Amino acid sequence: MLSARLTADGSFSLHSDSFAESFHSSDGALKEANSKFVLPAQLDRFPDGSDLRVLDVCFGLGYNTAALMSALPNAGGPSLQCWGLELDRSPLRLALAEPTFQALWPPHVVACLEALSAEGCWQDSDRQQSVQMLWGDARQQLQNLPKDLQLDLILLDAFSPGKCPQLWSEEFLQSLASLLAPGGRLLTYCRAAAVRNSLRHAGLELRSLLPKAGEKSGWSSGTVALCSKDRDQTPPEMGPGWCGLSVMEEEHLQTRAGVPYRDPSGTDVAASILKRRQQEQALSHRSSTSAWQRKWGLLREASN
Repeated sequence: MLSARLTADGSFSLHSDSFAESFHSSDGALKEANSKFVLPAQLDRFPDGSDLRVLDVCFGLGYNTAALMSALPNAGGPSLQCWGLELDRSPLRLALAEPTFQALWPPHVVACLEALSAEGCWQDSDRQQSVQMLWGDARQQLQNLPKDLQLDLILLDAFSPGKCPQLWSEEFLQSLASLLAPGGRLLTYCRAAAVRNSLRHAGLELRSLLPKAGEKSGWSSGTVALCSKDRDQTPPEMGPGWCGLSVMEEEHLQTRAGVPYRDPSGTDVAASILKRRQQEQALSHRSSTSAWQRKWGLLREASN
């Protein structure tokens, strides 16, 4: 069951009763897409005539792809190839039925979203842009991406790890990391220690998204994971809206919160993945997450 929500910036969103979570921060669906995905993508890195290959994991209402497309130049710019992974067709259909949602985007973006909802694909030869949906379980649909694909951007926007651990497992994140081109970036709102550890184990360099003034997320608003397969290529320490992990964040990775979600077969249900992690945490010699919270005053912050 999905119900409509209006976020603080006036943009339309949805709440899922099945996951007991909203699709976006209450601060604003459009604001979240721009600040957590478009800004750290640094689209100006892709000049006229270059290739920009993007994977949008958990396409949902389409905000992240739509915001990215809207931020590209009206003329010229890179050649965009985008793939969307999504289990449920309903969010996009419900969003397109909302006039205020359609009003957010340029006409070609609305046309793209409508074509994706109806046909699963869209192409604009003049703009050199194409988007294709892969409907179904993202873990299996990864196998249907083009062979030898190297992605410049992965936008990971699944429901939270505690609700949808299937798409935050060490195995799934390793699969995503292996698709990144040198210099590629995986962008996500998630700051969970388990997820960051898995991304680091996959060979990616971690950076922290800086929270905006007054943002409810507190000490971090997400993660940028950078691919540096070329030994001579050093990922930047800072960028628009992000910086290196703080000492506090590094210590977070060493706590029991840093125990990864595991899904060896790529087919487990959420309950099995969560139970497996709880058992591993119980046997872990890592320090407790509550001790880390007390050290850094985060328990007091949460109670205020």
